[in-house]
Amino acid sequence: QVHLVESGGGLVQAGGSLRVSCAVSKQTFSTYGIGWFRQAPGKEREFVAAINWSGGSTSHADSVKGRFTISRDNAQNTVYLQMHNLKPEDTAVYYCAATPQYGLPNNPRHYDYWGQGTQVTVSS
Repeated sequence: QVHLVESGGGLVQAGGSLRVSCAVSKQTFSTYGIGWFRQAPGKEREFVAAINWSGGSTSHADSVKGRFTISRDNAQNTVYLQMHNLKPEDTAVYYCAATPQYGLPNNPRHYDYWGQGTQVTVSS
C-alpha cells in the first residue's frame, strides 16, 4: 500500500514562512520520487517542486525558486516543503505525490499516488 499524508498547512501573513510535510509509507519512500503540487480554486493543479528518491536531485518551479525548498528526511520517511516570503498568490491546497519515474516530472499525470492535501492560505 502506498500512503502519503500531508500536514502543516495553515494561515500565514504575506512575507511569512511555513513548512508543510508529507509522510510517506516506508516501501514507497525508498524507491519513488516525491513531488509537491498546488491547486487554487478554479485553477489547474500546478507543479511546485520535486525530489528524487535519494534526495540528491531537486526541481523547483520558476514561480517559487529562491523562496521554496524541497527536502527529504530518509530516517523519518518524510518530505518537506519549506516556504519563505509567502505571497497571497501562493494560496492553494498543497498536495504531495509519488512517482516511479527518475526524471523529476512536473506533469501530475506522471504521479501515481496522491495525498489528501493541506490548505495554505496567505493573507495580504
